[in-house]
Amino acid sequence: MNDHEWLAERFEENRGHLRAVAYRMLGSLTEADDAVQEAWLRLSRSGVSGVENLGGWLTTIVGRVCLDQLRMRTSRREDLFDVHVPEPIVSRLDTVDPEHEALLADSVGLALLVVLETLTPVERLAFVLHDMFAVPFDEIAPIVDRTPAAARQLASRARRRVQGTAPTPDTDLTRQREVVDAFLAASRGGDFEALLAVLDPDVVLRADAGAAPAGLSKLVRGARAVVEQALTFSRFAQFARPALVNGAPGLVTAQGGQPFSIMGFTITHGKIVEINILADLARLNRLDLTILDD
Repeated sequence: MNDHEWLAERFEENRGHLRAVAYRMLGSLTEADDAVQEAWLRLSRSGVSGVENLGGWLTTIVGRVCLDQLRMRTSRREDLFDVHVPEPIVSRLDTVDPEHEALLADSVGLALLVVLETLTPVERLAFVLHDMFAVPFDEIAPIVDRTPAAARQLASRARRRVQGTAPTPDTDLTRQREVVDAFLAASRGGDFEALLAVLDPDVVLRADAGAAPAGLSKLVRGARAVVEQALTFSRFAQFARPALVNGAPGLVTAQGGQPFSIMGFTITHGKIVEINILADLARLNRLDLTILDD
């Protein structure tokens, strides 16, 4: 085995971990894969002379690549209502996908990713690397061009935002699925009261339709307002099928093989507290949903 082959083998051993880091940083599998590929290009060009911990070194390289992407990313805050739903990870309900399990090892739901989107790039990097992957602050500091103490402060600010905003989902997936099934049945039946029964009074619905005509992307708060939106979904509900969305029960709506929405639910104390809908056709078409094919 020559040096390049040895390096490639070591990189492949770390690919799953690096992909998980990049997904949490970017909220997109497509961009995460690009970041991991860029890390490989940098590694193959520079080699590992003097590197004692290859896994740690690669993690910091991916962190730098993701930080650059976040800084260059075209801001969506100019979009109507500033609505953005990260790219979900979709799996079948009836099978175990080891690759998806590795990506979602610490229950990275869509609700958490939405909150991460509100952080500054350096806050997100400090929080993801330290709180999710236990990277020491003295290794994070050079990436964000701060002192270790300042990097600790970045992570602390991000942590407060996450803890104060991201809802904590129930752990019973069977109960979660029952709630989502009840939501789907009520939507199909146009049952206003049944929909109210499964929603938290302060539920938030976030629908991201991308560059679709104005008005399709929206942020809706409150159970009654969300019920009205759910009732408009009733004519499409017949095409919805259950799936796992970021490890939790959700719905994928497709017709004639064309997906037109993925719905992720956050359920707390048996009630739906957040619904995140990706209805951006351009982004949906980039997702690999063949795993759902019968």
